Amino acid sequence: MASRQIADHRENAEIFSGESLCKQKSQELLAEMNLPKGLLPLNDMVEVGYNRTTGFVWLKQKKKTEHRFRAIGRTVAYDTEITGFVEDRRMKALTGVKSKEILIWVSVSDIYVNDKDSSKITFGNPTGLSRTFPVSAFQLQ
Repeated sequence: MASRQIADHRENAEIFSGESLCKQKSQELLAEMNLPKGLLPLNDMVEVGYNRTTGFVWLKQKKKTEHRFRAIGRTVAYDTEITGFVEDRRMKALTGVKSKEILIWVSVSDIYVNDKDSSKITFGNPTGLSRTFPVSAFQLQ
């Protein structure tokens, strides 16, 4: 599914390859969207793409990874392909990201920085449930 979406949005997209360039471009994109730069702590990326016309973004990495956000005590799993649509202070229709809640993995489908309080970031799942955390927990250290 993600690969098909990527193929559909490749035309007219900015596409970057190579681990260090992909890391740089993913952080620049997050900053451009007013999202914390540490939101996608991915290594071993092979491709980052962004179609400015549709807002579609994708990140490909060599293998699935997990990251522990110590400040909030949460582990997040990132699949080999992560896709979504970005706009100012928001990522929506996200695929490839899951958060561990107690004993189960929950898909993250929506991430947004609160309009009224920019120190808070909210993560939503497809069922409509959400959790809010301090933005500072996702800043680069």
